[in-house]
Amino acid sequence: FRRVLFRSVVIGSGPIRIGQGIEFDYCSVHAVIALKQAGYTTVIINNNPETVSTDFDTADRLYFEPLTEEDVLSVIDREKPDGVILQFGGQTSIKLAGFLKQMNIPILGTDPDMIDAAEDREKFDILMERFNIPRPEGATVHTVEEGLSAAARLGYPVLVRPSYVLGGRGMEITFSDAQLARYLRKAFENDHKYPVLIDRYLGGRELEVDAVCDGTDVLIPGIMEHLERAGVHSGDSISVYPAQDQNVSPAIREEILDVSRRIAKALEVRGMVNIQFIEYKGKLYVIEVNPRSSRTVPYISKVTGIPVAALATRAMLGETLSEMGYGVGIAPLPDFVTVKVPVFSTEKLPQVEIGLGPEMRSTGEVLGTGPSLAHALLKGFTAAGIDIPRSGSTIIATIRDRDKERFVPLANAFAARGCRFISTAGTSKTLEAAGIKTYTIKKISEGVPNIIDIIRSGFVDLIIDIPSLGDHSPHNDGFRIRRSAAEAGITVVTAMDTARALLTVLESGLTQEAVDVCETQSQVPAL
Repeated sequence: FRRVLFRSVVIGSGPIRIGQGIEFDYCSVHAVIALKQAGYTTVIINNNPETVSTDFDTADRLYFEPLTEEDVLSVIDREKPDGVILQFGGQTSIKLAGFLKQMNIPILGTDPDMIDAAEDREKFDILMERFNIPRPEGATVHTVEEGLSAAARLGYPVLVRPSYVLGGRGMEITFSDAQLARYLRKAFENDHKYPVLIDRYLGGRELEVDAVCDGTDVLIPGIMEHLERAGVHSGDSISVYPAQDQNVSPAIREEILDVSRRIAKALEVRGMVNIQFIEYKGKLYVIEVNPRSSRTVPYISKVTGIPVAALATRAMLGETLSEMGYGVGIAPLPDFVTVKVPVFSTEKLPQVEIGLGPEMRSTGEVLGTGPSLAHALLKGFTAAGIDIPRSGSTIIATIRDRDKERFVPLANAFAARGCRFISTAGTSKTLEAAGIKTYTIKKISEGVPNIIDIIRSGFVDLIIDIPSLGDHSPHNDGFRIRRSAAEAGITVVTAMDTARALLTVLESGLTQEAVDVCETQSQVPAL
């Protein structure tokens, strides 16, 4: 019989839903493996039959119970563990930190007070100011009046969201007092316990890291670059690793490492921390810090060869990164490029908005890997079921007013490669003024045949529809266009950067027959 020296409880993420699923289950399973290797008896609390963590042979003991305060406490009272691990169950488990501390239950890793400091807006702002870490200006509000006053000071547009949320749930970009007041009234009706966070919206480049900290040193496996600009939820954005040199300067890389170290020190992180940045006009801002694992941990672990969840678990048990045989800082860059492309199920859900925004909508993801960004994008788009335009493709373009001129160079590039455009009057006028030939089609309200008839005709290969942010009413033409396209099985792009990525593949001339398998692990550089 194995001698039982220590016992640890790992709390999972509960039922799979948008924003929280198998990625956190991956982390929980690797935590259990690391705990067993360290001699611990392992206990899992989770209630999802579709996960590996709830397999009968993953942990020594499994409690298939709801992740509520009462149920978790009952299990802990029975098992009497030496420590509880919350960092691998996503937002569901991390929200139990304060309660477990009140019940004097030992938590392995980052202290619950520091977890609360990262989640509580006012405490987080004080901490960031103390350590001189820049972040978008914002406020925490408890009433509609406070919210309107804060927006007047910050200036529109503003990003609003409830605190302690998962997957960007309830997050929205508002452009006026009327939109903000409507949002706040609904938010406070739904939840009086937590305040609403209001941030000045910065439309820059989003960067992300998953870091492991042993209490002193920090290891960053890699910097991930979100292809779509800020305003699209990180779970719905195409993520590129490594961040491309032409987009992320060496100075920004060094600043990311420095800021990550300061945040880890400020929060006294032991284990994992996920940090999201925005680079806006050459300046780096911190937009979110999660003192836990994230959806990108399996992705970055696979493509870098660094077992992030296992290292974080060992750090929680008191090991240092040097004792584990790993270096510190940012890991060396590989000789390949990988992209994580989200997968959506909106075509199966009638009357559901498919446009990308701050609230997460994707239900899965695929990985594309190759020697160049174009190779990786081709594989990722193909695996995600996204049709790549080719010479002779017909593209419908409907672009919001403020982006029409910015769309012209992109449209020129598509046209130069043999693509044809169909668009409504406003976009057609802009394209034709730039010398781009286009066929003008009626809006829905202008009679028939209109844009919906063209979509249903089967002659359209791609729709580039850039909607106004925060405007997703089911009565709008844009919503009806996007829904018709989804139901017709036509690829719809709602962000300019996504369209540019499709162009990158088209310009490369690559086809599925021209790409080959890329072995990532054999090309990962040693630390």
